Amino acid sequence: MKTNLKRDRESDSSTAEQNAASTNDGSTGKAKKKASPPRKTPRKGQKVSESIPPKHPEQDLRVRVLKRKIREHGEGPTKKKRRSEESASSSTDTETSSPLESCSTSLEDVRRTAGEDGEGPSRKRKRGLDPEESKEMAREDLSVDAQRAEFEAKYKQKNHLGEGGCGFVFAGIRKADNIPVAIKYISKNKVFCKHVENGRELSVEVAVMLKLAAGAGTSAPVSLLDWYDLERELILVLERPVPSQDLFKYIQVNGGSLQEEEAKVILKQLVDAARELEDKCVFHRDIKVENILIETSSDVPRVRLIDFGLSCFTKKRSFYRVFYGTSAHVPPEWYHRCIYRPGPTTVWQLGVVLFDSLHSKSTFQTTKFLGNRLKFSSRLSKNCRDFLQMCLTKSPEQRPTLKQLQLHPWLK
Repeated sequence: MKTNLKRDRESDSSTAEQNAASTNDGSTGKAKKKASPPRKTPRKGQKVSESIPPKHPEQDLRVRVLKRKIREHGEGPTKKKRRSEESASSSTDTETSSPLESCSTSLEDVRRTAGEDGEGPSRKRKRGLDPEESKEMAREDLSVDAQRAEFEAKYKQKNHLGEGGCGFVFAGIRKADNIPVAIKYISKNKVFCKHVENGRELSVEVAVMLKLAAGAGTSAPVSLLDWYDLERELILVLERPVPSQDLFKYIQVNGGSLQEEEAKVILKQLVDAARELEDKCVFHRDIKVENILIETSSDVPRVRLIDFGLSCFTKKRSFYRVFYGTSAHVPPEWYHRCIYRPGPTTVWQLGVVLFDSLHSKSTFQTTKFLGNRLKFSSRLSKNCRDFLQMCLTKSPEQRPTLKQLQLHPWLK
């Protein structure tokens, strides 16, 4: 009897140690499952079997103790991780299309991880289709030739506007009413992450923009007007504000830097837009001067966000291991920990935008900033320098939230 009790206590201790290791391990569940050899003790995710009665009273006692631990402390084989992890396949800065090498995650691992955490084809929603979604699905059943013919019948393509890591953009008009549009072509081999919505697989960019479409006309993101899923490419038809230009060109036209008051008007709108995206669980991941349109049709410039090609849906505790965005703007925590989170990263990017808006002689690079080779202009007000310093704080835990930024004195 004493021998059995001793063996049971040792088994309990082994199980608790295994669970503590599982909780403290920062790797994904997939990696642990692959690396761990088969063992006789219950594995994480398995339930304690009740179909076979215990052979001894002591064994019965051990099962009851284990169940109580699971109920009271979350210990034992049925405890689940609450953190979600999503990885992306590459940095898509216009200067490079390869992933930053500090994180050694294979493309296959990235795709599988994205699927497990909500960006891949394994995620499905069970809600019913509304009429617009049914219409979209019916259109997807059209042949490639039929879709292309429909696109050419509805839109006229004009001059080339620009290109990025994922596609080419042309100006155009909608023939029915001469409304200006932007036509974006994305090669299928540049669609790294996908999302499943009501059983249909979409690029994340399309899925995000469909979700944001409800606020079209009033919110900062430009709206998606139409899209076509062809054999080798996607065609997105987007709202094109006229007249407008991206913030990078807008800054150059204004002498290479903006006056502080004008930068404040733009940043206030940008912080509000970022907060709106956060409330809708959308992480843009590449907010920069090239991805911000400035409408110039009124005295006060209006901010519009473009290029959601690197965006993703987030969960409450989402974090990311492979960087997705412009390599020059990588947040410091990714260099130090090979991990970054939506809120602190967005705040860092807002600081980058403000720095580039106010400094004509320096273009922001994280490595230069961390090496103290970039300085804030002495002509800036105290509140403006404080706003910049808060956004560009090296520790993500010490950066303000977007809600706190909205209340900063400089934006008042």
